[in-house]
Amino acid sequence: MKRILHYFSAVELCLWGFSVLAILISFFCFEQTGYLSLAGSLIGITSLILCAKGHPLGMALGIVFSVIYSIISYSFAYYGEMITYLGMTMPMSVLSLIAWLRHPHKESRAEVEVGEVGGKEYLFMGVLTVGITVGFYFILKAFGTANLIPSTISVATSFTAVYLGFRRSPYYALCYAANDIVLIVLWVLASLEDLSYLSVVICFAAFLANDIYAFINWRRMKKRQKEE
Repeated sequence: MKRILHYFSAVELCLWGFSVLAILISFFCFEQTGYLSLAGSLIGITSLILCAKGHPLGMALGIVFSVIYSIISYSFAYYGEMITYLGMTMPMSVLSLIAWLRHPHKESRAEVEVGEVGGKEYLFMGVLTVGITVGFYFILKAFGTANLIPSTISVATSFTAVYLGFRRSPYYALCYAANDIVLIVLWVLASLEDLSYLSVVICFAAFLANDIYAFINWRRMKKRQKEE
């Protein structure tokens, strides 16, 4: 316990604690039966705070979250989310976990070495993102995906996030924050039909706060690592 308290700052512990509390309150107020959704939310929020510290365990938990979230998405015919997480986010998270383990900061397994992404690579990523997004649009349309346009936008933000996460760039968190906003819109639309999905909205609102913090902290990590 002392090692955990020493590893995380007071701000990080409070952020995680308030996020867990918000998830639990929303679950027992609006859902109460989907314990898989609750487990996924708690695993997801723990994954984010660990990723914000650059800890590979966060990426490992993200793989578990991808599977659970895919099942939840399938239950509301959000096939785009299901296909994206199973076919793209989860495999990329596995590659990212390997990359993070291979690039520790000063041989410390508790913090990854922050990477650099150049201008040409951003251009390559942009072209790749457009191609994948257009392709997914027609796939999702064929599957009769609910709320097609937001689901397609989610593909684009998810891909840029997992790509930059693999490259160990601080901007991975900013892309995940953009994806969180898209997902909040998606699940608000779902909540209009079934109020139990409101707990998922609260979950992604908590994810948004954690991803914003992750971006800030990774910028600090990058500066500190350069100075060291």
